[in-house]
Amino acid sequence: MTGPEPGEPAEPAKPAKPAAPALALEGIDKAFDGIAALTGADLAVHWGEVHGLLGENGAGKSTLMNIVCGLYSADAGKVSLDGREVRVRGPADATRRGIGMVHQHFKLVAPFTVAENVLLACGAALPSRTVAAAGEAIAAAAAELGFAVDAHANVAALSVAEQQRVEILKLVILGADILVLDEPTSVLTDDEADAVLRLLRRMADAGKAVVLITHRLREVIDHADRVTVMRGGRTVAAGAAAAGLDADALARLMVGETIGQPYPPRQAEDGNQEPRLEIAGLSVHRADGGVAVDDVSLAVHGGEIVGIAGVGGNGQTELTEALYGLLKPSGGTVRIDGRDASALAVAGRRRGGLRLIPADRYAYALLPDLLAYENLAISGVPLGRFGSRWWLDRPMMRRRAREAFADNQIVGGRPETRTRLFSGGNAQKLLLARELAEDPAVLVAHSPTRGLDVRACQAVHETVVRAVEAGAACLLISEDLDEVLRLSTRIGVMSRGRIEGPFPAREIARAEIGALMAGHA
Repeated sequence: MTGPEPGEPAEPAKPAKPAAPALALEGIDKAFDGIAALTGADLAVHWGEVHGLLGENGAGKSTLMNIVCGLYSADAGKVSLDGREVRVRGPADATRRGIGMVHQHFKLVAPFTVAENVLLACGAALPSRTVAAAGEAIAAAAAELGFAVDAHANVAALSVAEQQRVEILKLVILGADILVLDEPTSVLTDDEADAVLRLLRRMADAGKAVVLITHRLREVIDHADRVTVMRGGRTVAAGAAAAGLDADALARLMVGETIGQPYPPRQAEDGNQEPRLEIAGLSVHRADGGVAVDDVSLAVHGGEIVGIAGVGGNGQTELTEALYGLLKPSGGTVRIDGRDASALAVAGRRRGGLRLIPADRYAYALLPDLLAYENLAISGVPLGRFGSRWWLDRPMMRRRAREAFADNQIVGGRPETRTRLFSGGNAQKLLLARELAEDPAVLVAHSPTRGLDVRACQAVHETVVRAVEAGAACLLISEDLDEVLRLSTRIGVMSRGRIEGPFPAREIARAEIGALMAGHA
């Protein structure tokens, strides 16, 4: 091809053709149990960007990404990678195509060690299929991420926060080019979350495509390039530039209205009520002989929330399980409303008025394959509230469930819907409706809003506050420092199994709490 003759104007250069999106979804439909989860949903994610995906729980975000990762197949619509339409035929096919996802509910084998889990999930990406090679990969990835993980620890012995780190490590080791992270920072401290988000930014800058599903609006504003918002299974804002958006604007896009700020309970003075929960010299040892809870003593009065902040893995899970009667302490006592409950099993503590909102609702509190009304009734069945053990009054169970659905604004399903089909926020409302139905004496809440969106968080917080204002004592254990600061009457910090404080919330600053947390194991 020859150029223009001398003196002739050069032919104008043709504009470069825009690169195809790394991932594009167009007109995606998906329904479960006859209920539409997605209707004509769209998403386009480009190479080299962090793309925020926002929406309330039940908006369809995780369902859309589960289609990308081959866990579900779309009822209608098109999925394209690099401009080519594809059909992802399962998780293994997604991995071969360079797609990796950290799910909100972990995909780990509890009896296996961290290294064994990594070997199981990432064996093909390792130099050799050995536990030693997995351990080396874990060490390298953990150093890159900036946190420590014991490759030889059993997953069952890890806290929720530590299990989250293992999931992120797996994604890094697999070397995915399209990374989907569903609430990756929900159980991390501020510093840990910042480290993960900086890592995602580095990955995007290196050319990868990153989808960040989060309920923390500030994360999208500070770390995403573009944002897509879903509401009711539909895309209501596609690929908007994150720069210039504020939290109120994003909240309005997500829910169609402004979200009010959660509020603390009316502060009750300690002298006005007797302690409803008293812990004295409580110690718990791990299976390997190490000390998980070290001589912890505190009292929680009716009408107050005592918040315990700290980095996951410092004894929070063991403290929760010991209070509820799932772990036998090696020393100390637990009193509920003045009565010694130290020797009581779970049922006895529940009869005494103790209720639990665990960090993992499906491991400890809800049976995912039961119908919603069955989960609502399950704690009342042994007490004869729904007939005898030989004959259950299911019409009464359904009637009470309908009342609970209306009173607690549980949506996204019916009392006859299987519990696993509810969004995280609505499943948590289901649990709260059951646990707080009868004015409990003590509520132990461990990370009660993990993975929930702004409106679901507000609903959970308001429900807990109402129970406290009605006279319950609440021990709030959370790795989310904002949650602890927002709700607590007094605040303590758990580190290496011990608790510093608790201090009056009005007398301790965020920086002081951070300094106490910084010395974690």
